[in-house]
Amino acid sequence: MKILVTGGAGYVGSKLVPKLLKSGHHVKVLDLMIYGEDVLDDHPNLEKIKGDIRNQELLKKVLISQEAVIHLACISNDPSFELNPSLGKSINLDSFEPLVKISRACGVNKFIYASSSSVYGIKKEKDVTEDMKLEPLTDYSKFKGQCEQILNNYKSDDFITTTIRPSTVCGYARRQRLDLVVNILTNHAFHNRKIKVFGGDQLRPNVHIDDMVDSYFVVLNANYKKINGEIFNVGFKNQTVNELANNVKDVIGNDIEIVKSDSDDNRSYHVSCKKISEILGFNTKLTIKDAVMDLKEAFEKKLIINSFNDEKFFNIKRMQSIKLF
Repeated sequence: MKILVTGGAGYVGSKLVPKLLKSGHHVKVLDLMIYGEDVLDDHPNLEKIKGDIRNQELLKKVLISQEAVIHLACISNDPSFELNPSLGKSINLDSFEPLVKISRACGVNKFIYASSSSVYGIKKEKDVTEDMKLEPLTDYSKFKGQCEQILNNYKSDDFITTTIRPSTVCGYARRQRLDLVVNILTNHAFHNRKIKVFGGDQLRPNVHIDDMVDSYFVVLNANYKKINGEIFNVGFKNQTVNELANNVKDVIGNDIEIVKSDSDDNRSYHVSCKKISEILGFNTKLTIKDAVMDLKEAFEKKLIINSFNDEKFFNIKRMQSIKLF
């Protein structure tokens, strides 16, 4: 297939795009490339386009002849969004409907949208399923939910729309992020032999980056009748932050000190991934410990250097540095 991946030089994209190419797809990546173009190796079937998804004239050019869109591009996570709310709104919400409209007008057949499990807010239910009411706590999450609704309005037999709600991603990638919970804990454990846990009892669904990538493949290859207009949660299992910290300690070493303190971050939810398992047969294969092990090996092999100070590992630091607006 000919596939456009927006945000393809980001954390998940840097793992997804090489696998798409290896599977024989022709891939265009549209990305601001603020974390570097070198996260994607050159390939005869890869076209890297440094550009902004808010540029509608550019979209009309790059979407010609594309069969599928995987839309990953966004100002990712609440702290990055809150750094510049107007920027976040313009990229995460305002640009979305034009992208969908232009995609459909250009003959795109499948549009896969990366939303977020944060759209649920705080839930007391044992299992949070895709049909539950959305109660987003932040503009980042609210706009994710609004984009889901916008996308669903455009679905048809010729324009297959699917939303994925990822859990928090973890593990190693060429475009590494070290500002996500498991990756943060692993970085501190490996280098400082100490990790701080704020709160600890909050349930946080996480997913290994390789499983996250595989979920996009499953949707991409699925019968359109099973996925059109559908929403799928994707996650490994729901663990408390305390459990995540202990997973990290088990892999990195028993000498790791875990320091606990209070937290005012009360987000806690138990996401169910039963739907994607039953309808598409997708089940995660990798654990949080696998993700920690991958990061440990990356640190040992010096694939990640200056892991506390290099801004490219931290969305907020890079956005501040280049004054993205």
